[in-house]
Amino acid sequence: MSAAVDRLVEVIRLLREHCLWTAALTHASLVTYLVEESYELVEAIEDGHPEEDLKGELADVLLQVVLHAEIARERGAFDLDAVAEALTEKMVRRNRHVFTPDGGLQPSFPATVEEIIASWDEAKRAEKAALAEGTADDGDASPHLVGPTALEGLPRHLPALALADKALGRAERRRALDGVTSASEGVTSASEGVTSASEGVTSAFGTEEELGDFLLGVVQAARARGLDSERALRTAVGRL
Repeated sequence: MSAAVDRLVEVIRLLREHCLWTAALTHASLVTYLVEESYELVEAIEDGHPEEDLKGELADVLLQVVLHAEIARERGAFDLDAVAEALTEKMVRRNRHVFTPDGGLQPSFPATVEEIIASWDEAKRAEKAALAEGTADDGDASPHLVGPTALEGLPRHLPALALADKALGRAERRRALDGVTSASEGVTSASEGVTSASEGVTSAFGTEEELGDFLLGVVQAARARGLDSERALRTAVGRL
């Protein structure tokens, strides 16, 4: 770790020892702050805030990581160094198109994104096979994982729209590998009547702005009928 990171860890440790409010924090009580700080970072990026603002928002997210690591260290579980080591090992293990097993660089690198995704998927499948034998830690879910179901490994608290997008992407990759019928076909047929859901909204969108208007119209129509758009979409994704 650098001197700056070492000092940060020291400051958080001292706060845990001498600040009653900080000392009372737990993994569970920090969840709401992690969500809030993450969204503030997203806002800074999407709204094009100055670099100084972006640095501050990244610092707030880093604070959450350091606090969680310190709470774990106090229990004798792990510390920030262990978190960094685990991440480094995972990046080397998952990105075999860049790294050799010992962490060195491969002699050549894929020329297409498709090759990279295929390599990542292969690495993840190898991990899952090893996990089934009790010899590996599954870690988090790969954004490219093609598993038995489209929802496997996806965080269940993802917003429904993000969950749907990721699940459909996985279903498409699964179809490409296994030759199975696309899981999204039922979603397509189920959405054919959406065009009349809200006045002035059409499914003929070609830009993200038009798509945004279309989605907003669907939510507006759902509200008018007393329907919960988030729950409805999450339920539909569950049928994948």
